[in-house]
Amino acid sequence: MIAVILAAGTGTRLMPLTRDIPKPLLEIDDKSLLERMIINCTSSGVNEFIIVLGHKKERVIEKIEYLESKYQVKISTIENKRYSQTNTSCSVSLATKQLNEDVLIINGDNVVDERIISGLLAINETALVVDNYKQLNEESFKIRIEDNVIMEIGKGININMASGEFIGVSKVSKNDLSMFNSILEGLIAGDVQNYYDLAYKDLSKKSRIEYFYTNGLKWTEIDDKNDWEYAHTLIKEFDNKIH
Repeated sequence: MIAVILAAGTGTRLMPLTRDIPKPLLEIDDKSLLERMIINCTSSGVNEFIIVLGHKKERVIEKIEYLESKYQVKISTIENKRYSQTNTSCSVSLATKQLNEDVLIINGDNVVDERIISGLLAINETALVVDNYKQLNEESFKIRIEDNVIMEIGKGININMASGEFIGVSKVSKNDLSMFNSILEGLIAGDVQNYYDLAYKDLSKKSRIEYFYTNGLKWTEIDDKNDWEYAHTLIKEFDNKIH
């Protein structure tokens, strides 16, 4: 198992916080979002990582040796040189096209209850984490599932028809990886601004996908300053549970 963490984006809605560093290096209580995600992954037995870089890549590279030493993990990096003109389909493809093992894919600006990671990895097949608990809105990256097949995925889905929100945490099994990468290539050929998430719609029609439903386990993706404030609240809650 290897974890791919997406850390290429510019985080424009969080400016000026992200002017000089990428979002995953923003710190809450002296730990970066990236470090916290590595902790969550190592708690579930993942000890090898690929970080996809773009915006302020050198700032992440500076942290690699520290993180490898502290958590006894192996961290590789891949640069999306066109990060400002492309989207996550390109970043994921760069990381996964040469792999031949189960892959955990995580948006680098996520803060999650560690039980979400462990629950997802307990599933042996390709699987997505879906929040079936929180109230959806127009900005939620919604998903509609029927008989395990993804019928729709994206922000434009009717809220009343949605099965929940895809939270940007997923796993592709080794058996599905070649097909997943082929679908990604098609998405990129169609539009370099496509999200990698869309690949799961076609994949679900060709191979079985499972779903880990959060059932109230908490998380947030940090897109704007409201999310950033909520992340502080969540991390205090998570840290207090640990201690």
